[in-house]
Amino acid sequence: MRRPRGYPADMTVRAYRRLSVEERRAQLLDAALSLFAHRAPEDVSLDEVAEAAGVSRPLVYRYFPGGKQQLYEAALRSAADVLELCFAEPQQGPLTRRLSRALDRYLAFVDEHDAGFAALLQGGSVVETSRTTATVDGIRRAAAEQILLHLGVPAPGPRLRMMVRTWITAVEAASLIWIDEGKQPEVEHLRDWLLDQFIALLTATAATDPETAAAARAALALEAADGPVGVLARRVIPVVSEAVHLL
Repeated sequence: MRRPRGYPADMTVRAYRRLSVEERRAQLLDAALSLFAHRAPEDVSLDEVAEAAGVSRPLVYRYFPGGKQQLYEAALRSAADVLELCFAEPQQGPLTRRLSRALDRYLAFVDEHDAGFAALLQGGSVVETSRTTATVDGIRRAAAEQILLHLGVPAPGPRLRMMVRTWITAVEAASLIWIDEGKQPEVEHLRDWLLDQFIALLTATAATDPETAAAARAALALEAADGPVGVLARRVIPVVSEAVHLL
């Protein structure tokens, strides 16, 4: 390849590859997510997004003519599309094994997109709209629906539905705290702790709700003694045995 006039003799000309529409859009979304994570979206300018992506401001407008609001909503939607699939899992085998794999996918997304995850799900921005709120709520509802299918209760009563949605909220909150705490403890320990929380919530709710009790019995029947439920039970028994006077 002929070097342009004025280039040093040892400088090669790097081949330029034009990005496709999808690649350019993804590039802009990644740049925006990174910036939104460190500052409130309203404090991030399109010039900064363009600079972070290495493009011009007019190019950002070409892909997002609605400006920063459209860019923010698109970034949120792209994250939601991935997160909504995290809890989709074949309904086979022990429930805890299915949830463990789902949590692995969810936490892997959090780990890889920590900045964007925190920025998108914490909320409270002035660019937040009914559409962004609905998108975030849709992630939570999609995850809850998947878990209810794993429990074999697609149309649950209020107690069981509240229990599942409470756990989803706890998973989200724990993920945000985990990011804030420098990703400690190790992600595998976080996953196992969240799984223990699910077992505990399911058991506590089953104690007073017949529908949850039936779902819990069916789920526990598939668990192995060396699985998460058995391990948790053996850890809890010594703790609660000290409160035998309450029985």
